[in-house]
Amino acid sequence: MIAMARYQRKDAYHQKAKREGFRSRAAYKLQELQRAQRVISRGDRVVDLGCWPGGWLQVASQLVGPKGRVVGVDLAEIDPPLELANVVAIQGDLSEASVSKEILEALGGGPCDVLLSDAAPKLTGVKATDRAREELLLEAVEALIPLLIRPGGSLIVKILEGPEAQAIERRIRSRFDKAKATRPDSSRKGTSERYLVARAYRGPEGAGG
Repeated sequence: MIAMARYQRKDAYHQKAKREGFRSRAAYKLQELQRAQRVISRGDRVVDLGCWPGGWLQVASQLVGPKGRVVGVDLAEIDPPLELANVVAIQGDLSEASVSKEILEALGGGPCDVLLSDAAPKLTGVKATDRAREELLLEAVEALIPLLIRPGGSLIVKILEGPEAQAIERRIRSRFDKAKATRPDSSRKGTSERYLVARAYRGPEGAGG
């Protein structure tokens, strides 16, 4: 089981999220990435890995519109539930083999157009332990890519520091025609997080050498 972070600092973005009805300040990161990259389109089927507390689900719901579909998964329950007709939230563990089947069923039986992950592990303050948890979480996301994304689809995933994380990033990049790492202005000051935005998934057998 991969424990995910729950800490939220009450900074300006946190206060803005409360005023505007978003479940988390992270909603503004996805909005910013979308403005710059235009990854999500109307009618898309989107999966959000590590979706608690629901900020990215809210933004994705707006972006795909009523004909789109958004499926999120997290160890924690989205509480209170999001009353959005085009969103389904699943309580589950990304590292379990059954989770991909649940996600695909919630999507309607086929893979997604866009896979999102803003997931971060629950940190202990012990560098070696935290790095290992970050790597396990990224590996779980990496393993779901060929199961969930359609050929030609896109990905936005949080990448943290560490040599193994960089190795995973290189492997992920090799599966897409285009990939770019970026850091939203709305990320917390001092954070090492970056987001890999990748397009045109080559399919399960499409990794480059």
